[in-house]
Amino acid sequence: MDENFEGKQFTGVIKFTPPLYKQRYQFVKDLVGKYKPKKVADIGCADCTLLWMLKFCSCIEVLAGLDICATVMKEKMHRLSPLPADYLQPAERSLTVTLHHGSVAHKDPCMLGFDLVTCIELIEHLEESELEKFPEVVFGFMAPTMVVISTPNAEFNILLPGVTVFRHPDHKFEWGRAQFQSWALDTAKRYGYSVEFTGVGNPPMGMEDVGFCTQIGVFVKKYPQTSEPVQCEKPTEAAYKTVFKAVYPSLKDEKYLQNAVVSEVMFTAQIIKQSLLDHLLSEREEYNDDPAERKLKVQCSVNCLSEDLETRAVEKSVEPFVNGDVIYIPLRRIFSFPKVNQLCGSFEKLCKLITGKVALSSDGSAVMLNIEHENEEN
Repeated sequence: MDENFEGKQFTGVIKFTPPLYKQRYQFVKDLVGKYKPKKVADIGCADCTLLWMLKFCSCIEVLAGLDICATVMKEKMHRLSPLPADYLQPAERSLTVTLHHGSVAHKDPCMLGFDLVTCIELIEHLEESELEKFPEVVFGFMAPTMVVISTPNAEFNILLPGVTVFRHPDHKFEWGRAQFQSWALDTAKRYGYSVEFTGVGNPPMGMEDVGFCTQIGVFVKKYPQTSEPVQCEKPTEAAYKTVFKAVYPSLKDEKYLQNAVVSEVMFTAQIIKQSLLDHLLSEREEYNDDPAERKLKVQCSVNCLSEDLETRAVEKSVEPFVNGDVIYIPLRRIFSFPKVNQLCGSFEKLCKLITGKVALSSDGSAVMLNIEHENEEN
């Protein structure tokens, strides 16, 4: 028996595991994981659940949602806002999430340039006049690389108790597989796409002939274009109203990159500093000395080795050295650490980002850290 169908025999009650809506969203998420689109739009986004799932996909840099009902979007759109952790640890990628209020029967330039457009359980809610305009808007005007359309399979309805006409009171129609495939193939041919059919929500054993509960068409744009491309007027005026926009902190934004670099430089400098102090202590003192004597020996160690370490630092330009109560940690040494190197990319970039944010030596070649605290503590 199919894992999605619970029960030893068909009793007229079907429960999908995971729930059918999660299977539809997971189908899209898997597709994103496979093809790595950077810009994704969800038409008929409703409560923004799919958008919320997709915002965690690292390949996506632009997410947009469109729905005719602004109220439903506004109830859940807060989930698309950045969290405090996003500011504490900005991602390397940029991410912008925008929600629009409007009809898929209208064209708006904000929906141009997307790699993937999803229409999950949308078309069955469209009036006849809207459905007629839908292919032109999505395939002709938006013209993304890929389109995913899911819709109920009417043939499965005989297995759903209580369904006499349609599954939802707002549905204007529900197609069987032949009807959906005929519409999809005609649309694909007209606008220069190929289409493959699949679905989610398997029927119970012995009822396989009814097909998936939800049927899905995956459309892929053909290259080059067909010999007779559809000409669509590109409007310049907005038809949708933007109701939400969030720009996530990103290391591609220099202000966030600078904060991350300064934080990493200071963290690295502290590691180097502590390593040097530990080395001095291990060479110059016995651990059973009393605190007062230990403090004196640390200071002596620092002073005695300052001149020698400074000479070595000048020669190698990467060795830290001590002068009085200050440790000098060459930027070249800090830049050699993988995380700093990865963040900055070049030594020149490192110098630019930390100038004025970190205490540097007079020639700007080393980070200066005071060791007075450590002497007192030791």
